[in-house]
Amino acid sequence: MYALMALIFVLGYLCIAFEHPLKIDKAASALLTAVLTWTVLVLGVNAILPDLGGTGSEHVVEDLRHHLGEISEILFFLLGAMTIVELVDAHEGFKVITDRIRTSKRLYLLWLIGFITFFLSAVLDNLTTTIVMVSLLRKLIDDRQERWFFAGVVVIAANAGGAWSPIGDVTTTMLWIGNQVSASGLIGSLFLPSLVCLLVPLILLSFRLRGETRRPSTPVEQGPQNDPTSPFERNLVFALGLGALLFVPVFKTLTHLPPYMGILLGLGVLWVVTEVLHRSKNQEERYPLSVVGVLRRIDTTSVLFFLGILLAVSSLATAGHLTQVATYLKDSLGNVYAINIAIGLLSSVVDNVPLVAGAMKMYPLVSPDALATAGSDSGWLGHFVTDGTFWEMLAYCAGTGGSCLIIGSAAGVAAMGMERINFIWYLKKISLLALLGYLAGAATYIGLKMLG
Repeated sequence: MYALMALIFVLGYLCIAFEHPLKIDKAASALLTAVLTWTVLVLGVNAILPDLGGTGSEHVVEDLRHHLGEISEILFFLLGAMTIVELVDAHEGFKVITDRIRTSKRLYLLWLIGFITFFLSAVLDNLTTTIVMVSLLRKLIDDRQERWFFAGVVVIAANAGGAWSPIGDVTTTMLWIGNQVSASGLIGSLFLPSLVCLLVPLILLSFRLRGETRRPSTPVEQGPQNDPTSPFERNLVFALGLGALLFVPVFKTLTHLPPYMGILLGLGVLWVVTEVLHRSKNQEERYPLSVVGVLRRIDTTSVLFFLGILLAVSSLATAGHLTQVATYLKDSLGNVYAINIAIGLLSSVVDNVPLVAGAMKMYPLVSPDALATAGSDSGWLGHFVTDGTFWEMLAYCAGTGGSCLIIGSAAGVAAMGMERINFIWYLKKISLLALLGYLAGAATYIGLKMLG
């Protein structure tokens, strides 16, 4: 049973990693892996403990329900956040930002795109921000190869920006909802390392980029009668959507309710406002701008992928696999910095969601009371309290390490799909810049901890 579960998980992981060559969606592989690992676990428990008369399987089902409760918090949060972002996009709210970029100088554009992506990613998420910014690049840069170059910068900036925000990347959201990190602790500890992760590539590129970009030929402007929304509607929905996302950490602090309650509150307010805003329009105009219409655009396969992979990882945690891996990493690498840097580099090859999920199950979240009675192990366990060194650096490394390869993050995959960026081209032109930024940011975090 024990070995079979590990084998199924590895095979499922390989199917996820080789999604494109196999032409099988990773969500399907994740769901099958989850069901098969839990099935093997419950059958194995019943085979090992036949005298318990079904009690063994009841314990497994109880563990499954416990893990599903934790996972559902993440999924509901993601659904709410994705719906808000899609609603803003349906109202063309992001034009508030994109219409204000006028420069065509390569150097200015490099820094402008980098910083807009960095801060926008912290408020939205790295995937949505990449989609918005790559769409913007198509309006700013005509040459395809040059656009690829700026798209690579967008990937680095989006992942760096998402790492220091509790709502900027699914992995930081997982850690925040799980109470491994707090919003204030995450921002305070990771803002500077994440900024360094972006600044190093920008500074290195600044010595190479000169001249001006050539913009695509401008199509005939659409008349106002063809615009789906008015400027007032765009600005209002953009402001409310942004406010709803930013209010979530405040709501959690004030009420101590889980973050998904805050995001559902924001979605509910936006839902009511948009219904009132468009009530005088006919059904054909109103439907694409409503929450009901926007829900059809939500990337449901991503949600199912998160469900499958998190359930699969939780089965390994229940069976005890992850405890063994945690012990091995502690004995072989020796400290939390080396473990996290290795996890970050690994996330450029495989998806960072299961890596973070595995780490969350491998290492316990230590309470202050448990730390006080830990004795000789208190030094090691001190890294695993809320806002501990391990969790903070895990958020940084898993969030930014994926930039080293274009397939290593959701932002990279999105840019690759939208612009048909070649894997080898990214490896030659962008990967070294991303790696240097990643290591510089990690060194900054470690340095700050040593000085502190």
